[in-house]
Amino acid sequence: METKLFSKYFIGITLINFIIFFVYYLLMVIIAFVAQNNLNATVSQAGLAAGIYVIGTLIARLVMGKQIELIGRKQVLRYSAIFYLLTTISYLFTPSIAILFIVRFLNGLAYGFISTATNTIVTAYIPDNQKGKGINYYGLSTSLAAALGPFIGMLLLNLTNFKFIIWVTIILVLIVTVCCFLFPVKNIILSEDQVNVLKSFSINGFIEKKAVFISTIAFIMGISYSTVITFLSSYSKSLDLSVAGSFFFVVYALIVTVTRPGMGQLFDTKGEKYVMYPSYIFLTIGLIILGFASNSLTLLLSGAVIGFGYGTFMSNGQAISLKLVTEDRIGISLSTYFIGLDLGLGIGPYIMGIIKSHMSYQNLYLLASILPMLCLMTYFAAKKKYN
Repeated sequence: METKLFSKYFIGITLINFIIFFVYYLLMVIIAFVAQNNLNATVSQAGLAAGIYVIGTLIARLVMGKQIELIGRKQVLRYSAIFYLLTTISYLFTPSIAILFIVRFLNGLAYGFISTATNTIVTAYIPDNQKGKGINYYGLSTSLAAALGPFIGMLLLNLTNFKFIIWVTIILVLIVTVCCFLFPVKNIILSEDQVNVLKSFSINGFIEKKAVFISTIAFIMGISYSTVITFLSSYSKSLDLSVAGSFFFVVYALIVTVTRPGMGQLFDTKGEKYVMYPSYIFLTIGLIILGFASNSLTLLLSGAVIGFGYGTFMSNGQAISLKLVTEDRIGISLSTYFIGLDLGLGIGPYIMGIIKSHMSYQNLYLLASILPMLCLMTYFAAKKKYN
């Protein structure tokens, strides 16, 4: 275990993770548009092209959370990087919507495999007394990717074409693949009992029960935040604020960058409740501001508040799932957490899209703002058990 946080290994795996997530978010924001305009897909087919990726990711997390320690962290990182590269190249050969579905599913599998590997490997380079701080700094790679990916994706889509964007992502994933083979990874040594548990087909081999609570909270938070990534473009256009809307995620990224280190330190010194309660409250406030946005200032202000709320939750929820378990269960615990988060982000657009057909954007965001408050009350009711 490392004794200092900012080792070259911690920085290295964090940068690798950033590129992995950056490619994911860049493609996620443009794929529905490409499906409709390049492959003549219907709106529902375009939505499925985006969502089927999440299905692949969920399956990968469920399987790899259990298998990563059995196969070995080094092998999973390297082989999944190759798989991620091959499936990214496959986007160049998608003549029909059916083929795109297959490529998206396989690319989602690959992303799920490699992101599970990086999320597990980084824990070996975070000192025990700096778990919150370490995960928050590492989490910057995810949050910045979630902000910059959509921004760069939309920018490239306006300036270039789908083929050019795919070549950009291929080059990025190729860099990741090379780095994964150069990066030193130590596999952990399992006892016979630990191996037997991981090889079994019991629920304990796939899901970490201790992380189910925070995973459920992540699921609800994911549904709430999905209204932002799914409908912000259309909403800002309806308000004639498209320019401000394009900078929403830039503001989000800046706030996350500034606040993450401090919230991680607070997590370590004061405890999780001092960061979790604000995350619920600020996401609620941010969604309310977004619902009532009438000019660029209020729209960007909502981006800042939402960035603090959801960005704080993402990394600290991960830190909670990490501290609950022993080293041999880290992969399964993190997998359980991200299954909840990804599932919320995956089915949220579908659920909230159905609801949107019966109400205005304003009312949709006000409805979404209730969900973090539901999380707060649930967390408060169970805090004695999970603190």
